Amino acid sequence: MRRICLTLPTNRPCSATISSLGDEAAYAARAFDTEVHLLILDSCDPPAHAEHAEAVRRLPDDPRIVVHHLDEARQRDFLRRAIDRAGATKPDLLLGLMLPARLSYGACTNRAFLIATALGCESVHRRDSDSRYQTVDGQTVFPVHHELLSLGRRASDAAHDVTENALAAEHSGKRVAMVGSSFVGELSVDIGEILRIDPDVYHDMVSLWAPVDWSREQKRQLVEESFRGAGADPFTVDHSTLALVDPMRVDMCNIAFHGVHERMPLPPATDTIGSDYFLIHLVHDAALPGVLHNRNIVNFYTGERRTDSGFVAYQLRFVKFLLSMLYFNFVYDQMAGAGGSLVDDEGHVRSSAVVRLVRESAGLDQGENVRRLDALDAAYRQLGGRYAEFADVLWQQRERLLDEARGDIEDFALLAEAWEPLVAAVRRTAVGSQR
Repeated sequence: MRRICLTLPTNRPCSATISSLGDEAAYAARAFDTEVHLLILDSCDPPAHAEHAEAVRRLPDDPRIVVHHLDEARQRDFLRRAIDRAGATKPDLLLGLMLPARLSYGACTNRAFLIATALGCESVHRRDSDSRYQTVDGQTVFPVHHELLSLGRRASDAAHDVTENALAAEHSGKRVAMVGSSFVGELSVDIGEILRIDPDVYHDMVSLWAPVDWSREQKRQLVEESFRGAGADPFTVDHSTLALVDPMRVDMCNIAFHGVHERMPLPPATDTIGSDYFLIHLVHDAALPGVLHNRNIVNFYTGERRTDSGFVAYQLRFVKFLLSMLYFNFVYDQMAGAGGSLVDDEGHVRSSAVVRLVRESAGLDQGENVRRLDALDAAYRQLGGRYAEFADVLWQQRERLLDEARGDIEDFALLAEAWEPLVAAVRRTAVGSQR
C-alpha cells in the first residue's frame, strides 16, 4: 500500500485545522487506498499543545491513518539520534539548524522531510495552520486529490489524469517531483496595509526582491504577481496542468514533493519569510515535471501579527527575506543556466552541484544589500506612523541583519552538505510514540 506523510508544522493554536487535516487524511485513505501518516510538528506552548492533543484524540480511528503529534522535545530526541547515527562532524550545530530556538519556516519543514522518510513515506504533503480548505456545495476541496493522482508517477503516465499537458516530450520519462497549487484570500505576506497607504512605496519595497539588473517592466510585473496567490476567485471545477511549474504559481501551504526533498533541504534561515520556497525553484530549474492544480487553499491572518510586537517581528522577517534575495537570485539564475545538468541519469537531483552554487553565493559583495537597507529605511519613513518607528529599529540592527543574511546562506550550504547522510541515517531511526 502506498504510504504518504500529510504534515502540519505549527507554532500557534489551530485545533480546527487539525480536524480539517484529519478529514483530508481520511479522504486520501478512502479515495486512493493509501496509508496516511498524519504528522503534526507542534512548537506551541503547553496550553495550545494540550488543545491540539485533544483535537488529535477526537480524530476518528482509521486503520489506514497513523497520527504522530510530536512536541519539540520528541522532535529533538529523534533528531539527536539521527544526527549521531549519521556521524556528523558538528552534531550540535546541525541540531541547531534543524531545530533552532527562533522561528524558521524552512527548518520546520526539513524536520517533516526527515520524519516522513523515517516513517517510510514516499511523499510529503504540507499544509499550514493559518489556512483552510475551500468547500463547494458542501463538499471540501482537498488538494491531496491531485497530489495522489500524479506525484511520483512517470510524466507520460500522469499525463492521462490531468486536464492539460504542457510538458515537452523530452521530459515525459521523468517522474513527477512536485504537485502544488496556491491560495486565495489575504496576501501571503502581511503588507497589504502598505499597499493601501502608498501604492508607490509598496511597489518600491516589493521590487527589492527582484534581481537588480531587471528592467522596470520586469519589476512591475513581479510586484503585480507577488504574494497574491491565485487572487480571489473561488473554486468551481478542477483544472490541472502537467508542466515545469512556474514557482510564482504555487505556495508552500499547498504543496507535495516526491524524491527531491530527500536530496536537498530547505534553507534553515530564522525569522525570514519565504525561506521555505527553495525546492519549488529547484524542481523548476532542474526541469523536473510537476503538476499545477487549482484546489487553492484559503489564506487568513492570525491576530498576533496585529500586535505591536508581532508587527515589528513580521516586518523584520520581511526585511530578512529581501536581504536573502542577494544570494538566492544568484543561485536561481545559476540553477536556471545549469538546467537538466542538476539531475543525474536516474532523475535524482545532484545535490553537490546545488551546494556548490550556494557556497559561491555566500562570497557575493554585500553592497547590494546595503542599498536595499537604505531604500527600505526611506520607504518605512515615508509611510510614517509605526512604520517610521520601525525604521529606527531597522537602522539600529542593520549590521546584524547584513551579517545574518550571509550567515544564513552559509548555514544552508552546511546543512545541504550533511543532508544525504542524514537522510540515510533516519531510514534506520525510529520516530517514537504516536498520538
